[in-house]
Amino acid sequence: MALLHVNCFSDVLGMCVNMDVILPQETRGQIGMEGKGADGKCRTLYLLHGMSDDQTIWQRRTSIERYASKLGIAVVMPTTHLAFYTDTTYGMKYWTYISEELPQICRGFFPQMSEKREDTLAAGLSMGGYGAWKLGLGAGETFGAAASLSGALDMVEDYRRNVEAAEDAERLALFRGIFGSADDLEGSDNDLLALAERNVAEKKPLARLYAWCGTEDFLYQGNLKAWDHVKKLGYDLTCRETAGDHQWKYWDEKIQDVLRWWLETDMDLR
Repeated sequence: MALLHVNCFSDVLGMCVNMDVILPQETRGQIGMEGKGADGKCRTLYLLHGMSDDQTIWQRRTSIERYASKLGIAVVMPTTHLAFYTDTTYGMKYWTYISEELPQICRGFFPQMSEKREDTLAAGLSMGGYGAWKLGLGAGETFGAAASLSGALDMVEDYRRNVEAAEDAERLALFRGIFGSADDLEGSDNDLLALAERNVAEKKPLARLYAWCGTEDFLYQGNLKAWDHVKKLGYDLTCRETAGDHQWKYWDEKIQDVLRWWLETDMDLR
């Protein structure tokens, strides 16, 4: 595999941005690691970080490079700061960047990346789980599949319960800067449940969806609500729950399950 640290300019954001990119490379001489090349244009995973992290976190907390190397896929790990993958009320268009500009930039830099929606997966944890499902639901023409690990999938309820009800002035200012009020969020394209409904009503292509959440996670009840909602709408959803809370020892394991689900393989990635 090749690991590239990319610094480039975003016209949408009006500033320089960072991403780390893993590209497949067929190798024979690496000790303790298999390097598989891509068979034609390579499938690409856009792997998103959570609230406290950046583009480096999946490499620092998991063995994502080793998993990707066995499969011969590309992995794009962008940073989008603490903006919930959203065009914020304060004018920063992180949603437009992540859903439109970033795939264009990556496919321009790395033409071996497939442009097919069925070859493009969004996945992430926590805030990134929200962002991944948002890409599947809101940019389904680009992302044919989306996977959430411990994701904030019922954002309206999370906002009202964990932010407004907590009366935390600093956190409330943050969320208002991103979404506006909880009332502004509800029913908007930042409300995943409402977005899922509109896709069905407008007969848009529906992404395959995956979700895992631990039963001791503070986001568990919101996950159950979101899973039930999209199932009733007719989405192809694979959902899993096990004992566990909000930490990396689960996400390292579950991202392997996501890759096997997406690629429909039972390969041992450990």
